[in-house]
Amino acid sequence: MTTRKKSKPLILVTNDDGVTAPGIAALVESVRHLGTVVVVAPDSPQSGMGHAITIHDPLRLTHIRLFKGIETYQCSGTPVDCVKLAVDKILHRKPDLCVSGINHGSNSSINVIYSGTMSAAMEAAIEGIPAIGFSLLDYSFEADFTAARHYASRISEQVLKKGLPENTLLNVNIPKLRVSKIKGIKVCRQATAKYDEEFAERVDPRNNKYYWLTGKFVNRDNGLDTDEWALSNNYVSVVPVQFDLTAHHAIQHISTYF
Repeated sequence: MTTRKKSKPLILVTNDDGVTAPGIAALVESVRHLGTVVVVAPDSPQSGMGHAITIHDPLRLTHIRLFKGIETYQCSGTPVDCVKLAVDKILHRKPDLCVSGINHGSNSSINVIYSGTMSAAMEAAIEGIPAIGFSLLDYSFEADFTAARHYASRISEQVLKKGLPENTLLNVNIPKLRVSKIKGIKVCRQATAKYDEEFAERVDPRNNKYYWLTGKFVNRDNGLDTDEWALSNNYVSVVPVQFDLTAHHAIQHISTYF
């Protein structure tokens, strides 16, 4: 009697900071020992793109040599485009896991709405692929990803072993701390917050007005079970996220209108 050798898990790696960002290199190193890794990522930074897709321009997909021993492609489109193309044109089967990041900067709380990192992971989840978005609370190009690599590896391994509930993905944020200073992992909810924004108005050399978006993040949630609390208290925050945007609690109330 012969036994069939189980194939290695297939892991898709993507991001929104671009294929040459240090964060994606850190993520590749975090998961390469867990299976066969394929990278498909934007050819330039795509932060803040949310769930945008390219429909009016052709998409370019180029095979590049960037990570030793890792099949890697750069895409001219958005993070979501990268996942769509990876699933349809590159991978020979549905991956066992999609990991996105490691983002340079926070994607906690309301940032999940705008994040290209999380939207790439969400697109994978829509395809039925277990997916995780990873972010480090450090916007610097020279950020230290040591702790982020540790937790990305640990969390990815658990998801590969145990899976995720249907239609669910994970939003993981890691504090800007050494591994020894992080207290552990908190599974929590998304804090209620918003940006207090304004557009700075300026004038160009041709006397035409232009605008820069400015503003600050304001946490309006004092709960002790939120991602913002976890991060401010030196924990890695893990928020289960769903792409069903239905406000189920409001259905009965709204039904009384009609």
